[in-house]
Amino acid sequence: MKINRLIGILPILVLPVAGCGKKAAPAAPLPPVVSVIQPVAREIVEWDEYIGRLEAPESVEIRARVSGYLDKVHFKEGKEVKKGDLLFTIDPRPYKAEYDRAEAEHQRAESQADLAKNDAERAKRLVATQAISEEDFDTKTKTFNSALASVKSTQAALDSAKLNLEFTEVRSPINGRTSRAIVTEGNLISGGVSGAGATLLTTVVSQDPLHCYVDVDERSILKYLQLRKEGKRESALDKPIPVEMALANDEGFPHLGHTDFVDNKIDPTTGTLRCRGVFPNPDRALGPGFFARMRIPGNGKYPALLIPDRALGADQAQKFVYVVNAEKKVEVRPVKIGPKIDGLRVVKEGLKGGEQIIVEGLMRVRPGIVVEAKLPETK
Repeated sequence: MKINRLIGILPILVLPVAGCGKKAAPAAPLPPVVSVIQPVAREIVEWDEYIGRLEAPESVEIRARVSGYLDKVHFKEGKEVKKGDLLFTIDPRPYKAEYDRAEAEHQRAESQADLAKNDAERAKRLVATQAISEEDFDTKTKTFNSALASVKSTQAALDSAKLNLEFTEVRSPINGRTSRAIVTEGNLISGGVSGAGATLLTTVVSQDPLHCYVDVDERSILKYLQLRKEGKRESALDKPIPVEMALANDEGFPHLGHTDFVDNKIDPTTGTLRCRGVFPNPDRALGPGFFARMRIPGNGKYPALLIPDRALGADQAQKFVYVVNAEKKVEVRPVKIGPKIDGLRVVKEGLKGGEQIIVEGLMRVRPGIVVEAKLPETK
């Protein structure tokens, strides 16, 4: 009986022991999936950026040339005017009276000159027949010359009176935008052709185009001169070169222009050279006095590879990228980087065109492991 029971229990005891003798082989881990890109190859120009301000090419202080009471203000403050537009009128009546008097004096002088001319011609005929003396002939001739001088004098007075009358109408000498009217109607203003002591009435500044002045440091100037000598870059000393400009709220550099002026010497107090860019302003998006960033080509065009900044890693001062090689293994590649161009970083050394650069999944990789590389999906 006991033997039968033992035989029945034996299969139960043997089964677990037999199961413990065999172990299933663990499944191999799948290679991590990473997103890769290929560097963008294209010709680029590195830009040097400088800080400056916009200025109007023409800025005029409108001052009175004659004195008198301000009769009328003809422009709307802060609006644009054309060259020759009437801005102010000074009471013209005193100057009109002076003009009329000078005109009458001139007409009288011309009449006297005509009479003196007739007398001189008659005396010339008479002296030939000895009907009058040489002394009388000389008197008539000199009287005629004096009358001609009087005509010139009165003509000058008439011209001066005409100018003063014209100066009672103050017109804009340029196209531009006006400031406020500093003097209002009814006030007495002082004038002067030389401008000394003349009353300031308003200002007019031109709007299109505008200038951007920047100061270029001496080291950059030496670099540009060396590139010019080597024929690698056009110089603003020889011809206009393209420049780009951005205001304080601009993304990128949307305003395109060119250089038209480089100063003739370095400022010894700052060690910089003044340079000017010209920018069209047809839509009046720019204004004199605005802060601006202007950039100019820092070198000539050269072929380069560009990658996004997120692909870069850093080991202290050394930049590197992870590259997937032909065996699908990860390599660490030290690189030398340059400036940012259109949102991408220039890689000057360390990469070749067509290589696969890891941009996503960087935390899951290390040098030497096998990965599954996938290009980002395009939408």
